[in-house]
Amino acid sequence: MKRSYLALLVLPLFASAAFANGGYSGPSAKMPVNTAAEASAARDDEKVVLEGRIVKQLRSDLYEFKDATGSITVEIDDDLWPMAAISERNQVRLVGEVDREVFDRQIDVDHIELIN
Repeated sequence: MKRSYLALLVLPLFASAAFANGGYSGPSAKMPVNTAAEASAARDDEKVVLEGRIVKQLRSDLYEFKDATGSITVEIDDDLWPMAAISERNQVRLVGEVDREVFDRQIDVDHIELIN
């Protein structure tokens, strides 16, 4: 009798450990935000993949990003910049997430890629 109770207590621990290293890795039902206009209205921590141009530097790691729908502030850490120089004429792809502040939203960039 004690063994069956012990088995019932230990079994969930083994079951949860089996799922800790795996899980679903396919596509998500929720697509990432793809435009500056959508990003300006998106929730905090929402994933974004933006394509457009970085048109100017606002402060040390803050830049203005612009696409066909509008513009939004993006934060790009120094170590994320690719080896090639990027100017306002270059098309880039930014991958990151929305960082919603009290009065504004900006994109915290995780990866930057030169497209052209």
